Amino acid sequence: MSRRVVITGMGAVTPLGTGVDKFWEGIKANKIGFSFIDSFDTERTGVKIAGIVRDFNDEDYYGMKGYFDKKEARHMDRFTKFALVASNEALKDAGTDFKDIDPYRAGVIVGSGIGGIDFTLSEYDKYLEKGPNRISAFYIPMMISNMAAGTISMKTGFRGANFDITTACATATHSIGEAFRKIKDGYLDVALAGGTESTNVEFTFAGFSNMKALSKSGDLERASIPFDKERHGFVLGEGSGIVVLEEYEHAKARGAKIYAEVAGYGATCDGYHMTSPMPTGEAAGMGMTLAMQEAGLEPADVDYINAHGTSTGLNDKYETSAIKLAFGDEAYNVKINSTKSMIGHLLGAAGGVEAVICAKSIQEGFIHRTIGYKVPDEECDLNYCTESNIQQEVRAALSNSLGFGGHNATLCFKKI
Repeated sequence: MSRRVVITGMGAVTPLGTGVDKFWEGIKANKIGFSFIDSFDTERTGVKIAGIVRDFNDEDYYGMKGYFDKKEARHMDRFTKFALVASNEALKDAGTDFKDIDPYRAGVIVGSGIGGIDFTLSEYDKYLEKGPNRISAFYIPMMISNMAAGTISMKTGFRGANFDITTACATATHSIGEAFRKIKDGYLDVALAGGTESTNVEFTFAGFSNMKALSKSGDLERASIPFDKERHGFVLGEGSGIVVLEEYEHAKARGAKIYAEVAGYGATCDGYHMTSPMPTGEAAGMGMTLAMQEAGLEPADVDYINAHGTSTGLNDKYETSAIKLAFGDEAYNVKINSTKSMIGHLLGAAGGVEAVICAKSIQEGFIHRTIGYKVPDEECDLNYCTESNIQQEVRAALSNSLGFGGHNATLCFKKI
């Protein structure tokens, strides 16, 4: 049994703003969502800039159905709140709460790469100062990364497949891909899928910084510069991207607005290194090939790739190699960009937010510019849309996510 799957609702919490409309307006205007870190002393790590969600206030959601009240907010980590807000937006955008279908046919597959790191640190400080008996009874349920998916289920009543995928930077893309398969293969009719992350604490920045992964630039416009020869690390961000995936005939019968079809999904592993992508790009390239094959497409049918594009020396070079392997001569014709040039790397949420970008690009025939780029790199010689935004029909798009551990995921979206 094979069924078609479409996107009928979307929600986003990003450094460019909370809500898909605000986020997309910022993207189209080539705005930079970075700001200077003010929550801790940056002298110790040397990392000055991050993609921080500045317009998210708990109080805005108190008393609203499906969100959280003041008491609940105290027992909910920021990453879970992000996911709940993005999911509510996605359902409102879809125009239904799906109460008319069997709740066991509605699922939630929402992941987080790290989970509640902020609360973990505050409780550890309490442990050191006051001992184990003072650790909060809410510590475990606030910290575990599956709690975002669990909380969404509690609020929506979706009782079908519900789990948390954690594959580092590929988390959200794998989550959407697995939800796509659940619907395609007949196990679900609808799913909320994506990722969420909030790691804006010195401890996390120190870990990434000490492995030489983060930008230490003090220039907001040159901190995240994917595919530029002078790239020097990624900008750490936070947020959430959630989509409503729905079986096509069900969506059509209720007259739903359809953004795009999810038509293919490729998942592979480098089996090579803890943090470095495979130099040949072979496994990541195979992920793209598998996604296109499942969608019934050839490379010439794909107009746009939303690259993982982290602005690190190895990722951008090896992802370029992967695209060349998957696309052959067509690699020089496809338009490629990196949303991380504007919002940074949202880790487990990145693929969710970038899925929103792909769907909006298909809907509006718009491919955003990769901003901040100045210096060409002979090893990154494809069309990364560095000069301007592009208005053109987008028949099909790929979204790549490449996670630490060698986890590769690619989604293929089609215009319907």
